[in-house]
Amino acid sequence: MPPYDFDALWDYQHPDQTEATFRQLLAQAEHTRDRSYHLQLLTQVARTQGLQRKFTEAHTTLDCVKDQLHPELVVPTIRYLLERGRVFNSSGYPGEAQIWFQQAWELARVHKQATFFAVDAAHMLAIVASSFEDKTTWNQAALHSALASSDEQARGWCGSLYNNLGWAYHDQGAYQRALEFFQQALAWQREHGTARKRRIARWCVGRALRSLQRTAEALALQQELLAEWEKSEEEQDGYVSEEIAECLLILGRAAESRAYFARAYTLLSQDIWLVAQENERLQRLKQLSQASEETSSSQ
Repeated sequence: MPPYDFDALWDYQHPDQTEATFRQLLAQAEHTRDRSYHLQLLTQVARTQGLQRKFTEAHTTLDCVKDQLHPELVVPTIRYLLERGRVFNSSGYPGEAQIWFQQAWELARVHKQATFFAVDAAHMLAIVASSFEDKTTWNQAALHSALASSDEQARGWCGSLYNNLGWAYHDQGAYQRALEFFQQALAWQREHGTARKRRIARWCVGRALRSLQRTAEALALQQELLAEWEKSEEEQDGYVSEEIAECLLILGRAAESRAYFARAYTLLSQDIWLVAQENERLQRLKQLSQASEETSSSQ
């Protein structure tokens, strides 16, 4: 069973706006007899709340879903399990989240019409896994299910899964292997993805190149990306500026890097997730922009 049409309305960069959109649909759905649609939509409202770090509200919304589930509502149940797990993971309880994702995986696996959600569950099990071996095992399981599926929605996971495998290897310091997966992700996105997803895939390739000490190549790629982003109508991406700054710093061009560190800090400090989870990273960006400015003014 493919996702309902409201899935196409997701804007993961603006979960607050997505919540408002879903609540409008929810008001309409409450007057229909399609219980499955109504409950699935509620799970996605909970997801928007989790992405806004409104964890108590998200759990309350999911409690409403739980009270209305019954065995015949398979897909709403799977989505409920997935979103309960995501809220636990986002709020700092990956062990608890794993229990919910495992239930979602097992239920989706026995229902062929739910392959899309089986892949989602496996990819989340990879995210919460504590070991490299488990991360790669679950990502490969998700990728195998996606590639073997005749469901276009399920196959749509492939680009993300190649990317996730790349990061699993990158975190292990296996940068060449990571680059290979990032290149696979890029090839997939070039054929199937949006312009934004292609740019993100190219960014990952550039990040791996920097880790492989191919800094000049990485810098050139990120500069191309920045030029493309500036021509697009999308919001500026602080990660590209951060990478340009890091490459310039490695190449001994600290004074030149200041403006990029400053831009990266300005943009990324607006991300509630980075503020909550990677504040040290943000402070480093701020300090390097200031340090570069001080160095430049003293020369």
